[in-house]
Amino acid sequence: MNSVVSNRILFAVLLSFSMLLCACGHTDHTIKMKGSDTEVNLVVNLAEAYQLTDPTFSMSISGGGSGLGITSLLNGQADIANSSRPLTDEERNLFQKKNIPLRTIVFAEDATAFVVHRDNPIQEIDVATLGKIMSGAMVSWKPLSGMELPINIYGRQSSSGTYSFIRKKLKVAYSQKAKEMTGNAQILEAIKIDKSGIGYVGAGYISKKIQDNKGIKVLKIKDTAGADAISPLDPAAIKNRLYFFQRPLYQFIPEKSWTKVQPFIQFETEGEGTKIIENSGYYLIQ
Repeated sequence: MNSVVSNRILFAVLLSFSMLLCACGHTDHTIKMKGSDTEVNLVVNLAEAYQLTDPTFSMSISGGGSGLGITSLLNGQADIANSSRPLTDEERNLFQKKNIPLRTIVFAEDATAFVVHRDNPIQEIDVATLGKIMSGAMVSWKPLSGMELPINIYGRQSSSGTYSFIRKKLKVAYSQKAKEMTGNAQILEAIKIDKSGIGYVGAGYISKKIQDNKGIKVLKIKDTAGADAISPLDPAAIKNRLYFFQRPLYQFIPEKSWTKVQPFIQFETEGEGTKIIENSGYYLIQ
C-alpha cells in the first residue's frame, strides 16, 4: 500500500481513537471496516466525507484482503467486511454455524485492469493468451511483443478477492513463479520498474487520464482473438457490461451492526457517496 493511502488510513484510525475518547465509551458510534484492498481507497474517501456530515461517528478502516475482512466478521472484530468477491459456500456455512445473520450490500463496481510496463509494445491481449501467461504456459514476451524478455507475473495473495476473481475468470491455476504482492499499489510500483512485468489491479487505482499513469500501460482486453478490445477505463463499456473483468464490490454486515451502519450505507449508495464512488475511479451499479 502506498504512503499516501497508509497516511490517510492512519489518520482515520487516529481520528477514530480521538473521537472514541470524546464519546466517553459510547462504542456504538464506532464503525469498524476491514477487508478488500481493492476497496480500501474508496472506503477511506467515503468515510472521510461521511464524518463531515455526522461527526458523532468514528471510522476505523484497514485492508488486508477480502478473506481477512470476512474472517474478522466471523470473529466479531468488524461491523463491515469489504469484499471484492461473494462469500464462498464454506464461509456461508461458518456464518450459519455461528448464528451470525448477514446483510449483503453491493455498493459499487470495479473493472480489474491488467497492466504492463510503459515500454512494452503491446496494447491489447485476448483472454486465452492472458490465461497462458498467468498459468505459466507462456514464459516469454517475444511471441507477443518481440521483446527478448521473460514474463514476470505480479499478483495478489490468496486471501485477496481479486486473486480468486481472476483465477476463476481465466479458469487456470496461477504459475508458481507468480510474485504475490500485498496490495494494488505495490503491484503498480513493481510494474513501473520491471519491463518484463504484468499484473492486475483494481481500476480505481488507475487514473482515467492515460497521461497520468506514468510508468505503466493499461491493456485492452479481448474476450476472443477476433473480438473488439475493451479498456477497463471506458465507462460506456462498463455500463454496457462489455468488459470481461468487471465485477461488483460487496459489503457484508452482521445483522447486529445494521442499525449502527445503516446511515453510512445510505450515504454511499443513495447520497453524496455516489459521486465519490465515480470520482474515485470506480463505477456505479447499473
